Amino acid sequence: MITSGIHHVGLAVTQLEASAAFFTHLLGWDEIRRNPDYPAIFVSDGHIMLTLWQVADPGNATAFDRHHNVGLHHLAIKVDSKGKLDEVYQTLTKAGGVAIEFAPELLQEGPAHHMMCIEPSGLRIEFIWPGQ
Repeated sequence: MITSGIHHVGLAVTQLEASAAFFTHLLGWDEIRRNPDYPAIFVSDGHIMLTLWQVADPGNATAFDRHHNVGLHHLAIKVDSKGKLDEVYQTLTKAGGVAIEFAPELLQEGPAHHMMCIEPSGLRIEFIWPGQ
């Protein structure tokens, strides 16, 4: 095998501070560093690092259409239990600026459960408990 996993995922966002706060304040991730010249904020949960890049002109940014564009359909983040999935749902439901696409539910026949939300810049984020 030539590769050995994901080092980081770079995501272009329209609301850099709000998107970073989604991960750090709502989910408890760490802010690793900032690059104000780019601008970018790097966040991590200790397993994956995300680079959040501010688009040059947020007012004229083209929103991703998962039905018609090639690109990131969604980012799936694993949680360790059904209880943690429910906790994420409750936290995001109470937060402003986060749209819940669907609440925790079985993924097909299970045992996995998942939910989907839209973070402040419009990125689709799935939270999934594999059920094991």
